[in-house]
Amino acid sequence: MKSNHILNSFLGFSIIYLLIIFIGREDAAWYLKPFLLPFLILAVYVHEKFNTQRILLTALILSWIGDIILMFADNEELYFIAGLIAFLLSHISYIILFSKQLKIYLKKSKIIFWIGVTAIAFYLIVMMLILLPSLGDLKIPVFLYALTISIMLLFALKGFLNWQKPASIYILIGAIVFVASDSLLAFDKFYAPLQYSSILIMATYLIAQYLIVDGILKLNTKK
Repeated sequence: MKSNHILNSFLGFSIIYLLIIFIGREDAAWYLKPFLLPFLILAVYVHEKFNTQRILLTALILSWIGDIILMFADNEELYFIAGLIAFLLSHISYIILFSKQLKIYLKKSKIIFWIGVTAIAFYLIVMMLILLPSLGDLKIPVFLYALTISIMLLFALKGFLNWQKPASIYILIGAIVFVASDSLLAFDKFYAPLQYSSILIMATYLIAQYLIVDGILKLNTKK
C-alpha cells in the first residue's frame, strides 16, 4: 500500500511539473526536475522485497543521475554525452531486469514476437537513416544508444508474451513510450527543433518510467 501512495504522489507531482512547463515557466520547472524520480525510487525501496528490486533501483538511480546531468546540457556538450552514458547504463539495467523476470518463452506467440522484432528493427534503421547526416562525431554513441533502447523494447515485448496481465501491458507500453521519448529528444537535438518539445519529452519520459515501475511492482506483489 505504501508503494501505491508514493506512486500516486509521483503522478500528482509530475502533473504539477508539466503544468509549470505548459504555462511557460521552464525556469521554475528546472528546479523541480531533480525531485521527480526520487518518488519512484522510494516506491520501489519500500515495496516488499523481490529478486529484481536492486536492479530496478539501479535503473532508476541511473536515470535520476542522467536527469540531473542533462539539466546542464545547454552549457556544454560534455554534459549531454555524460547524460547519454547514464541513460545508456539505465537502459542496460532495464534489459537485465526484464531478462531476469522472464520465464519460459511461449512458442504459440512466435508470430507476434517476430512481427515485433521486425517493427523494432524498422524503427532502428529509419531512426539512424534520418539522424546520421547530422550526428557528426556522435554517430557511434547515438547508434549504440538507439540499439540499446531497441533491445530494451525487445525484452519488454518478450515479457509481454510471458508475464501476467495487466503488468505485462504496462511494461510494454512503458518501454514503447520510453523509446518515443528518447526519439523525440534525438529529433529535437539533432534533426529539427520540435514545437512543445520540452513538455512532450518530459511527459512521455515520466509516463514511461511510471508504467515500467508500476508494472514490475505488480509482477512482484505477493497475493
